[in-house]
Amino acid sequence: MMITRRDFLKIGAAVFAGTAASKVATDTFDSPLYADSVKDLKPDKKVPTFCEICFWKCGMLASVKNGKIIKVEGNPDHPLSNGRLCPRGTSARGIIYDKDRLQTPLIRTKSASGKQKFEVVSWDKALDEAAGRLQQIMEKHGADKIALFSHGHGGSFFKTLLKGMGSKNVTAPSYAQCRGPRQEGFGLTFGRDVGSPEGLDLPYTRCVVMIGSHLGENMHNTQVQELSKAIDNGASFITVDPRYSTMAGKSDYWLPIKPGTDIALLLAWINVMITEGIYQKEFIANNASGFDKLAAHVKDKTPEWAYLHTSIEPDLIRKTARFIAKNAPASIIHPGRHVVWYGDDTQRSRAIAILNALLGNWGKRGGIYMPSGMGVKEDALPDFPEQKKFKLKPKQIFPFASAVPAQCYVNSAIAGEHEIQEGEQMRAWLVYGCNLPTTLPDPRQVRKALQALDFVLTIDILPAEITAYSDIVLPEATFLERYDDYDDKPFRTPYIAIRQPVVEPLYQSKPGWWIAKNLAKRIKVNGESLEKYFPYKDMKEKLEKEAKINNFSFVEIEKKGAITRKVEIYDNSPTMKFSTKSGKIELYSQALTDAGFAGLPEYIPQEEPPEGYFRLLFGRHPVHTFSRTSNNSVSLEIFPENELWLNTEIARILGIKHGSYVVLQNQDGVKSGRIKVKVTQRIRQDCVYMVHGFGNKSEKLTKAFNRGASDSDMVTRYKEDPIMGGTGMNVNFVSLIKA
Repeated sequence: MMITRRDFLKIGAAVFAGTAASKVATDTFDSPLYADSVKDLKPDKKVPTFCEICFWKCGMLASVKNGKIIKVEGNPDHPLSNGRLCPRGTSARGIIYDKDRLQTPLIRTKSASGKQKFEVVSWDKALDEAAGRLQQIMEKHGADKIALFSHGHGGSFFKTLLKGMGSKNVTAPSYAQCRGPRQEGFGLTFGRDVGSPEGLDLPYTRCVVMIGSHLGENMHNTQVQELSKAIDNGASFITVDPRYSTMAGKSDYWLPIKPGTDIALLLAWINVMITEGIYQKEFIANNASGFDKLAAHVKDKTPEWAYLHTSIEPDLIRKTARFIAKNAPASIIHPGRHVVWYGDDTQRSRAIAILNALLGNWGKRGGIYMPSGMGVKEDALPDFPEQKKFKLKPKQIFPFASAVPAQCYVNSAIAGEHEIQEGEQMRAWLVYGCNLPTTLPDPRQVRKALQALDFVLTIDILPAEITAYSDIVLPEATFLERYDDYDDKPFRTPYIAIRQPVVEPLYQSKPGWWIAKNLAKRIKVNGESLEKYFPYKDMKEKLEKEAKINNFSFVEIEKKGAITRKVEIYDNSPTMKFSTKSGKIELYSQALTDAGFAGLPEYIPQEEPPEGYFRLLFGRHPVHTFSRTSNNSVSLEIFPENELWLNTEIARILGIKHGSYVVLQNQDGVKSGRIKVKVTQRIRQDCVYMVHGFGNKSEKLTKAFNRGASDSDMVTRYKEDPIMGGTGMNVNFVSLIKA
């Protein structure tokens, strides 16, 4: 019986009844193996791999006893971990032994009475059905009506699958919902992004400026280690944040800036450096273009002008500008990571890039170094068919977007909206490792799109909310149970790292490569199976062959987890070459001007909160990130629920006590779940703050369900960056209702 999207709204908690009934008896995280006494157990073996709790991919050693993982620790041979894991990485056993894991393939069915449920099925039946549905959509509507949302290293196999199908529609929330504006802002200025991990020479810097970057709370393992070295080496710090964050507590200066006014502060700092002549003159003269236009642009952007917007005293702006400049070139304005705030984020990133240029730190010790990668070559594959893009409407096209913003595929799935005519809409999504209703802004629109699609296939580890909107759910093995492609990101120490199974997959879960290969086997283009794009019997065979092609030892990398080499990371030549059109650092961007944008960053005041409302800010916690920690026993034991930071004086006026509970209501009338109040002087009076990733609505995530409140639910509107499509999300306001 055909299932319509409208029926999805009627599906409640019972949708996973089949899963619960099928659970396989197995050792769990509650087993005595996981008691405190595990530290005394001698492991049978230690297996090197790399972590997937977050995107950083630190090297990990997993100790195994009697077929069970009893301990994980940092791999000393991996340059991103240096023998240490962050608090999230050390919680990895909480994922593999999570009782709530997806255990079997599931297919949504509908009875004669119209009742829907998920049915537990065999892998063959699930793959046959999924491939058949995709094949049908390809033949009826075209491969360009199918999109992949991907987050995680294992997404590479599904990108290959989509390429074989003839679709070019691949997107990742990590672009328009996270670091995209930084990527394009630095690209427009220097010709390339600062990379991931960012090429910041923190151990040798003398001054670091953090602007809304919560390093230490947003736990990027390598950078936190390097930050510790910087502290040991006597570095100084300036933190610009409406909240007295952990980083602010380590800083020489805390600038409690009014939210939304960062560009005004950045322009004032540029003004001070230029008018006082304390920028790196020789570096700019040799390597930059557009300086005269920049100087004219900031001439009236004085600290007194900025004070009216930022509430930062003019003397403090001058003092900090001089402090930053005197440490140049070993001085860094941190580019940040989650930089989608107000819809003018590419221009704010441009202002940060311009300040770094004035500090002359590009390629310099203590500045922004030149990362290198090993560049692993894969085995040659047969020619792919022509890959077609979904034809986005003009309003969904952003001239400097190097990737398709994820919300464009959301808005393209609903006929009758966003200029999409019936018959033009996106038809199917493959969702790998993304819990879209909590990852993308305006979750109401995301759910509406999920209901409108003809077919949704989700590959995941846990029964996150996205699975409840899916037609077929395929359980993937965790990163501790599978091989993936090599990791070889550019870094100060070029490396190649291997992910390999520590233990056998639990339940009926399968590695992503196996799922993609077996879907490919069942799908045909021009009469030929797509299995030809997966020309290996298993992943180990693929990795061994690539080791030969790239002339390194598979035995060595299998044993050590990573191989490295040394390179020069500094460039002290007086004149450098940049990958911009002019070959120089472009302080003034002619490319932006030609496209109708400002060639230099401009400060445009943001909308103020209505009376009785506060600007909603959100961020990370050291043990929580993404959906991979939301249901993790270890993480929740340390930080069981999120809190709402509320200024002490405001709490007194509202009669709200520390530790009491409130409900948030945003400008559109949407209410949150209950959230505990943290009354503190460490936040301005015009905003509130909460940690992201709580208030989960999936009842099958028994530990995360209804724990804390969801910031995602409050983000019902966003402001698109017209340059690259980033979704500024700090434009939502909330009032507080005592619970």
